[in-house]
Amino acid sequence: MARVAVVTGGTRGIGEAISSRLKSAGYVVAANYCGNDARAAQFAERTGIAVYKFDVADLAAVQRATEKIKAELGPIEIVVNNAGITRDGTMKKMSREGWDEVLDTNLGGCFNMCKAVWDDMLARSFGRIVNIGSINGQAGQYGQVNYAAAKSGIHGFTKALAQEGAAKGITVNAIAPGYIDTDMVAAVPANVLEKIVARIPVGRLGKAEEIARGVLFLVADDAGFITGSTLSINGGQHMY
Repeated sequence: MARVAVVTGGTRGIGEAISSRLKSAGYVVAANYCGNDARAAQFAERTGIAVYKFDVADLAAVQRATEKIKAELGPIEIVVNNAGITRDGTMKKMSREGWDEVLDTNLGGCFNMCKAVWDDMLARSFGRIVNIGSINGQAGQYGQVNYAAAKSGIHGFTKALAQEGAAKGITVNAIAPGYIDTDMVAAVPANVLEKIVARIPVGRLGKAEEIARGVLFLVADDAGFITGSTLSINGGQHMY
């Protein structure tokens, strides 16, 4: 029986690529989204992947949704925590609301999804969790103290939770993408984007499919000796 994978933020950008790649590899995929009904419907029609609308920042909503997914598709054995938002601004201009929204979604969403599936993974002695961090969580970024803090938190969250699941067949890893050619990056002014690309040793933006390939590697049944790791996919822009 094919394993069931939930991808949060799974109908657009990097999430869309991850959902599609997992389905192509034979997994049963549930793609989460929160806002754009029309885009999600188009994605579902185009890919045949089931979509589920809920806010990952809301633990009760996450618990209801995961119960529905289990009832409709089967036990959840793979979670890819990809959902994320930005509310950029310098410290001078950033509101507490902008801080809370980003932390609640980007980092709190990881906790909520893991909390909702953890007991079942422990009981089944199998689980694969991949959390999508960011180069900006590793190196920081001007005007993104909220986003950088949340993504940096994901890397620590990953290492700590990996220790809890290791003896029970549950791996917890992270991927830290660099600048990827998605709608979010496309919104960056052209002159700024040129400067970003100039700092990437491979000389281009990454592709969403390259992040999806990393996820596919980490969720495989035979990747059980890889846990607590962060895979940086950034074209050599940040190495440590």
